Amino acid sequence: MPYGISSICRPRPPFLTWTPYPREPRGPESEAVFIMKIGLIGTGNIGMHFATRLLDAGHDLLAYDRDAGIQERLKEKGATVAAGVRDVADQAEIVMLCLPVPGIVADVAADVAQGRAVKIVVDLSTTGPSVTQQVERLLRERGIDLVGAPVSGGTVAAQKGTLAIMPAGPESAFRKVEPLLQVLGKKIFYLGADPSLGQTMKIINNTLYATSLVASSEALVYGVKAGLDPEKMLDVINASSGRSFATLERIPQCVLDRSFPMRFTTALLHKDVKMCLDEAEKLGVPMQVNPAARQFLAFSISQGNGEQDNACVIRHIEQWAGVEFGRAATEPAVSGA
Repeated sequence: MPYGISSICRPRPPFLTWTPYPREPRGPESEAVFIMKIGLIGTGNIGMHFATRLLDAGHDLLAYDRDAGIQERLKEKGATVAAGVRDVADQAEIVMLCLPVPGIVADVAADVAQGRAVKIVVDLSTTGPSVTQQVERLLRERGIDLVGAPVSGGTVAAQKGTLAIMPAGPESAFRKVEPLLQVLGKKIFYLGADPSLGQTMKIINNTLYATSLVASSEALVYGVKAGLDPEKMLDVINASSGRSFATLERIPQCVLDRSFPMRFTTALLHKDVKMCLDEAEKLGVPMQVNPAARQFLAFSISQGNGEQDNACVIRHIEQWAGVEFGRAATEPAVSGA
């Protein structure tokens, strides 16, 4: 999987320990900014939006990705591309990670830790608390602070800069990167000095989303087969106690018009839920309901839907029920879910 890097920051002057220099912002809504070397490792579906927003805010961007096509896109956007992960860590005092799975985060962090310039690593990935704790120990041995700062809201929120971000780590390090996070998200929740706390919060959030998505899909398909109008059902649910992010955002945006745009793959959501259940088991916390969502996601993956958007799980229920949500209630579901 591709990953990349950016050199960017928007720090508040009182928190700077590096020497900034002023630059005119490029974005129409930007204020005066201060520029210093920042690395962003990970320029996939969400990371590319991070790079774009940071560039538009007037920051310099040093980028790296294993995918030459992504490197070229970054260069066209105005970024300077690096030769590799170590090249970024040799130049950037703050290195941000936005990577798909914990194993890649751990491998990349090990390379970053060898850099000559890096002082703070900000992990925007969904890494999970156990791997985050391992990475934190590795970086601390090199005198590098880790801020675990997973994000929530998907690609649309990443593009608009309205993500929820859950940073945790040494407060001094968080304060230095907070203005940068404010470029990427609208709601910043500092959760404490332990970098793994943000990761715990993120996998709890994603597990709740997955469970509500599967439960909502079952209920909505039942409603269609019983004769209810799909849009009116969503209107009622979203004005009542049954609403969730699935019914408020994902199902109206992705399922109602049958577009199923790629926002977040089924495989990645399954990974997050599995992490949550595993971590809860380590702490002796029973989980009785959420495992059903994990099992349903695993079934969807087994049917070849792992790289499709997670909203596609509704298709299995539609196929079994013989109706399709979002179209005429009497229209048969499309086979081959």
